[in-house]
Amino acid sequence: MIRKLIINADDFGLCKGVNKAVIEAHTTGVLTSATIMANMPASDEAIALAKKTPTLGIGVHLNVIEGKPLSSDSIVELLLDGSGEFKYSAYKLAFKSFLNKKILKAIEVELAEQISSIINRGIKPTHLDSHKHFHCFPPVYRIVCSLAADFGIGAIRWPWEPATVCLSDWPPVEFSDKTRAFLARQMALSCQRLDSRFIKNDIFFGIAHTGRINDAFWSEFSKTQFIGVAEVMTHPGYPEGLRKTRLVGQRKVELKWLCEPAIKQFLAEADIKLIHYGNIDGNGK
Repeated sequence: MIRKLIINADDFGLCKGVNKAVIEAHTTGVLTSATIMANMPASDEAIALAKKTPTLGIGVHLNVIEGKPLSSDSIVELLLDGSGEFKYSAYKLAFKSFLNKKILKAIEVELAEQISSIINRGIKPTHLDSHKHFHCFPPVYRIVCSLAADFGIGAIRWPWEPATVCLSDWPPVEFSDKTRAFLARQMALSCQRLDSRFIKNDIFFGIAHTGRINDAFWSEFSKTQFIGVAEVMTHPGYPEGLRKTRLVGQRKVELKWLCEPAIKQFLAEADIKLIHYGNIDGNGK
C-alpha cells in the first residue's frame, strides 16, 4: 500500500518573506500545499502566486487571533480591541466560545467572510485549517463544518498527532511542546466524534516540533509506519516583513530542509507519495 503525504505550509499571505518561501519550497522542494491567511497584508500577493502555481494545493488558514477582520459586520467588534485588531488568544477564544453565543456568531461571520474572500479572488480551496488550531474547539468546529458544507470544501485539517512523536527516537521536545500536542490531540478526538465528514487525513505531524521540521525530524518521519494519509504542518519563511511571531529564524531552517534533495529521497525510499488535499478522492483515501 502506497502511503500518502500532504506537506502543508501555514501562514501563506502573512508577509512577502513567507510567500516567497512557500513558492520556493514547492517548486524546488517537497511542499505540496499551503493555507492562506485571508486577512493578512500579503494575501493578495499569495493568491496571485497561487494562480501561477497550479500544482500547489491551496486552502484557507482561518484566523480570528491576529490582525484585523475582513468582515464589516458590527458583531465582529466583539472579537476586537480598541485598535480594531483581534484581541483574544487561542485559549481565551476557546473559553469564550463555550460561554457566549454572540462570540460564536461573530466567529462564524468573520470566518465566512475569509472563505468568501479567497473564493471571490479566484481560488477554489482544497481544505480548511486554522491559526493555532482554534477550529478544533468543539463549538467552533461545528461552525467550520457547516461552512465547509456551505462552500463546497471537502476537507478540514484533523491535527491528531500520535503521542510517540514526543518520545522514542524523535528529536526531543520541551514539556510545553508535549502539552500543546496533547491538547490538540484531545480536541482532534472530540472533532472526530462530533462530525467526521470532512476528516480526510489519518494522522498528523508538526505540532510538537513546530519550528523544528528539520533533517532530524524528516529522518525519523521516513521511518514511521503510518497507514493512509498523513499531513505534516510546516512554517517556511524568510524574515522579510514578519510581524511579531514566535517563529522567525526557525522558518528559514524549515525552508532549507523542505528544499533539501535528501528529504525527497527519504520519502521516495519510504514509498511515500506526495499529494495535497485536492488529490484525495471522495472517500478520503
